[in-house]
Amino acid sequence: MQQPSLATLFGTFLRLGMTAFGGPAMIPYIRKAVVDRHGWLDEDTFRLGMGTCQVVPGATAMQVAAWAGLQARGTLGALAAYLGFAIPAFVLMLALTILYMKGSDVPALQGLFAGLQVVVVALVLNAAIDFARQYCDTIRASLLAVIAGVWFVFKGNPILILVLVCIASIFVFRDLSSGRAASGGGRFKSGWGVPAALVLIVLAAWGALYAVSPQQADLAALMARIDLFAFGGGYVSLPLMLHEVVEVRGWFTEARFMDAVALGQLTPGPIVMTATFVGYGVAGFLGSVVATVAVFTPSFLILRALAPIASALVASPVAARVLKGSLVSLVGLMAAVSWRFMVSIQWSAAAITVVISAFVALRLRVDILYVVIGGVILSWLLM
Repeated sequence: MQQPSLATLFGTFLRLGMTAFGGPAMIPYIRKAVVDRHGWLDEDTFRLGMGTCQVVPGATAMQVAAWAGLQARGTLGALAAYLGFAIPAFVLMLALTILYMKGSDVPALQGLFAGLQVVVVALVLNAAIDFARQYCDTIRASLLAVIAGVWFVFKGNPILILVLVCIASIFVFRDLSSGRAASGGGRFKSGWGVPAALVLIVLAAWGALYAVSPQQADLAALMARIDLFAFGGGYVSLPLMLHEVVEVRGWFTEARFMDAVALGQLTPGPIVMTATFVGYGVAGFLGSVVATVAVFTPSFLILRALAPIASALVASPVAARVLKGSLVSLVGLMAAVSWRFMVSIQWSAAAITVVISAFVALRLRVDILYVVIGGVILSWLLM
């Protein structure tokens, strides 16, 4: 296998990040770049990475990018790939956030975002249905999803129910006896020194941030906690972030949080990039940087730490059951988020037209970016 330079890795993933719409849909493009075109990884190593990224927290496409960089050039390669893949989404999200914050009082823009909020309802509901069809394959799974959803509708802590469902899943899904077998082990067979050093560096940086600005340290801790529990991909971050940002801290209204989600759908990259909007709204530019870095750091560290035992992790029956529980919880939480978004909107004939049109387009598998842009145009005309 060839070994690329760090600059080449960064540039490759920067280009991929510029078109990274659709989250996990980018994984085949990553594979084409690193396996077929450049030969940095073999097929077995890439497949092992996909399996590993599904059983650790974090946005899946981001984690696959980090895995590819890790196997190609070690820890610095993982950082180069991670940064290259994330920077386009961060820059565009920050620019849209600044425009939003400065122009949110303009009547025309208020109408635009009212329409985008309706499109967000369709996006979240469509995701909930897709996840339900994929993961609620038994009565037990459906029941756990309903419990999680009802809990969140009544404003229970989503992290608590996520943990409880994952623990219950170890016993409920005992017939799920093993994870998917994976061949290959990548280049990292042993060694915990680098992950331990990275954790110490992160803790020291957080301590220094706390000494300078306790508010931003709290923001960083919040985003890190959300990332730690985002098993199953970036969509899990939505109910967790909604709970913390809207209900616990009251930083945003539910409508403003929906605007943040809508802006995130106009940018490449994972939906968890909503953290950039939240950070800017709380503490300006520096807050956007702190929130964005914090919401990706824990999952990156976990992936790096578990790389030596990736094969065993992917084949672990306990890991498979916990992942199943997380994904089942996600179904209920996403359904609850869509319901709460629905009841927060002032419905009209125009709004109903927009949401039905967006939902039908999504069910027909029209690209999310086109649905959002089409929703903007339709809402502008009707609303």
